[in-house]
Amino acid sequence: MRWLVTGGSGFLGINLVRHLLARGDQVTSLDREPFSYPERDRVTEVTGDIRDRAAVERAVAGCDVVVHAAAALPLYEPDEIQSIDVEGTRTVLEATGDRRVVHISSTAVYGVPDHHPLVEADPMHGVGPYGAAKVEAEHVCLVARTQGREVPIFRPKSFVGPERLGVFALLYEWANEGRDFPILGAGANRYQLLDVEDLCRACVLAGTLPATRANDTFNLGAREFTTLREDFQAVLDAAGHARRVRSLPIKPALWLLRSLERAKLSPLYPWIYETVTQDSFVAIEKARAQLGWTPRYSNKAALVRNFRWYREHASTLGKAGVTHRVPWKQGALALAKLAFPRHPRN
Repeated sequence: MRWLVTGGSGFLGINLVRHLLARGDQVTSLDREPFSYPERDRVTEVTGDIRDRAAVERAVAGCDVVVHAAAALPLYEPDEIQSIDVEGTRTVLEATGDRRVVHISSTAVYGVPDHHPLVEADPMHGVGPYGAAKVEAEHVCLVARTQGREVPIFRPKSFVGPERLGVFALLYEWANEGRDFPILGAGANRYQLLDVEDLCRACVLAGTLPATRANDTFNLGAREFTTLREDFQAVLDAAGHARRVRSLPIKPALWLLRSLERAKLSPLYPWIYETVTQDSFVAIEKARAQLGWTPRYSNKAALVRNFRWYREHASTLGKAGVTHRVPWKQGALALAKLAFPRHPRN
């Protein structure tokens, strides 16, 4: 098969490209950024914007199926989030003919939930520009479905794995330096993640199974996960410095994080710090039963796998920025290291 991956130079994109190449498939990548990976000679690269219909049409020529992974992240400006996530999705659907398009959405469409686990039939209440745009993008996909298109939709939990940095680089950097790592509250809540390899396997299933099974909406997340404290502690243990997860009082910490975020001195946006103390997990039975998909990685295994990749590549990582493939600028949070000194093991 020949696949088009939008956002092919991103974190999910490169992992999916590698997964498809390992299957023996052909891949075209469409991204605004250059495809600067060792696999470049094995991939058809189209540099362009998903909002540019001509670029999408050029990229999809000769392709059998599309995985629409390109998206603006929450740290982007609100108008850019709306333009990329909503109008970009509309353009991708309009420019790809009658091909199946696997749309990567987010559990952010559920907003701040009042129950767990979340199921696909639960109402969508996007919080903030990012959540609202993800809800609207799904509506665009559902309209296309009513017009006869095959548009599987995935709502993955936050996914981690090789090449993933972003906010997780905070945990990995502190663990690698031999520091304790602070969390809000006791960390007794259950916060489900997803390994990117499990997401890639789901994309293949959604792209290849009969429409009667694939043309639907699915939650994706790890099957095994413990508490936030236990899962993060697994990374500190893997670092080998005998460091511990430390609790911060919630109310004063939230006040400080809100103030820093308003002053643009912190990379943590409200969706992260307002929900990290709460349970957050989805039911994955629909994907397991209908797609035959079963996640292989637990939260702990996914985080430790990502940390080991970070440790191997820490000296060559790109400059801080706002994508998942580079560490986010820590801003004033870097000063918190003064309260958590290094204790590297000799």
